Amino acid sequence: LRQTIFGNATQVFSYDWKKAYFRFHDPFSDLAFALEVGKGGARSIQMAVQGSIIKYLLFTRKEKDCNLHSLCAVSKREQDQGLATALAGILWMAGAAEKATVCLVTEDTYVLSTPDYSGDDFTERLQLFELSEKEATERFIYDHLQCFKGEGSHGVILFLYSLIFSRTFERLQKDLDASTTHLLQPSAGSFLCRQAVLNMILTGRASPNVFNGYQRGESQEVLHGVQTRSEVGYLRWCKDVSEDDRLSQVGSMLKTPKLPIWLCNINGNPSVLFGTNKQLLSDWRAERRFDLYLYGGRHPQKKPVHLTVDTHSHHWERNQHEDEHVPGRRFSPVEMAIRTKWREATINWHGTVPFL
Repeated sequence: LRQTIFGNATQVFSYDWKKAYFRFHDPFSDLAFALEVGKGGARSIQMAVQGSIIKYLLFTRKEKDCNLHSLCAVSKREQDQGLATALAGILWMAGAAEKATVCLVTEDTYVLSTPDYSGDDFTERLQLFELSEKEATERFIYDHLQCFKGEGSHGVILFLYSLIFSRTFERLQKDLDASTTHLLQPSAGSFLCRQAVLNMILTGRASPNVFNGYQRGESQEVLHGVQTRSEVGYLRWCKDVSEDDRLSQVGSMLKTPKLPIWLCNINGNPSVLFGTNKQLLSDWRAERRFDLYLYGGRHPQKKPVHLTVDTHSHHWERNQHEDEHVPGRRFSPVEMAIRTKWREATINWHGTVPFL
């Protein structure tokens, strides 16, 4: 497990990872649907799970309207159900819809520290629970939800452990390629998730790259990309990545998911972009002018940002939509990310100052 995550068994999780867990904002509030997200590398996992929570609350719940109001009117019980359903669905997909494995911390110690293995006082106490039905997985996680959403629970790490065991080490070996041998990479005293972790949450498969299918790398080795369209997609824009680098370009499998929800990586910051029209990506007429909402997880954000995307405006009309006088207006990184999917789009922020 440690070898798969860090590339060795002596490395342990940093403080920001150990304290990360799944906690919602207040029920019946503008961010009732949203997880509170801390600093550090665990944020991208929390945001990837956030995409699945929105999927459940908007499109899977029965007898609920698909609109922003229904997301803000979520009760504590619906928050818990949304989290349990999202976590179970991700683990079930990683287990190839055959079984899921949930890791919980128990009282007993099963592994002792050695010179080759550094203990952290919870990994040594893991117990694995295998479930062979998706509904049973949802019920089990719901019954043990405190293990993922309680303070001090190491909830995000336990979910990552569960994800790896659900995928199985054997499948992981086949998913990965020469570009990625383990799942986290050190960064500024913490650890960042490699793309394989995010793809495993989004698609069930730990593909290390974002292009479609397979491609040859610079040394002619075969690199593994995304094989299927997922329900939650992925967009990325980084000011340092050149548009000519074909291996870094997100493919259509992730750009055009089955539902209008995207995990975004914008200059290294994870956020979620979503629309409430389920047909947005299956009816070209709906893609002419439409609303999206952005949740960045950052502290000052009090409600989702409302964006209107116009994919058919002409450049001579653009000044009506984009305020020239706001500094940095034309080059907002969020807009650049949206334009990786809709190239000529203009974006109206409805008075919000562009951030991220």
